[in-house]
Amino acid sequence: MAMQAHEIEELIIKAFPDAIVKIEDMAGDGDHYSCYVETKEFAGKSRVQQHQMIYQALDGRMGGILHALALQTKIPS
Repeated sequence: MAMQAHEIEELIIKAFPDAIVKIEDMAGDGDHYSCYVETKEFAGKSRVQQHQMIYQALDGRMGGILHALALQTKIPS
């Protein structure tokens, strides 16, 4: 069962209400997404920590219901 882009966005926004989230279905199959997330919550965190924060927000769906997620994270300027 694949995830819809809006479901990913909702989970990320729930964890980071100030976030700007842009999601693209890279293969058209609901399994391979590109995701851009910008939030002040990333301040002071390494890139790895930022990505871990996103995976945590996805509540265990990464690697199961969601197969691939290419992440780009940013701290607002």
